[in-house]
Amino acid sequence: MKIVINNVEYEVQKNVGDAINIEEITKCLTNYFDDFDFILGDYAYGKLRLKGFNTKENKNFKSYNDIATLENYIQEYCAFGCRHFVISRRKALK
Repeated sequence: MKIVINNVEYEVQKNVGDAINIEEITKCLTNYFDDFDFILGDYAYGKLRLKGFNTKENKNFKSYNDIATLENYIQEYCAFGCRHFVISRRKALK
């Protein structure tokens, strides 16, 4: 499924617990996340938290945001069984 937020197209990779809320994501998604290939959104205490991840091919790659560690990050830093989503950046729209 594709979604558009702030004129950028994203592909929904994961949507656990129907976590995708375009209005809420739009409020939280700033240009800080422009350099990330993937964005994880999880809900803690009713608030949306976002974290960016990259592939090793991305020039901004750091080991702490390696997409290969996504599942481990969810287990370690997200509340057990929380609603969460993963979206991947596709392209900016004109």
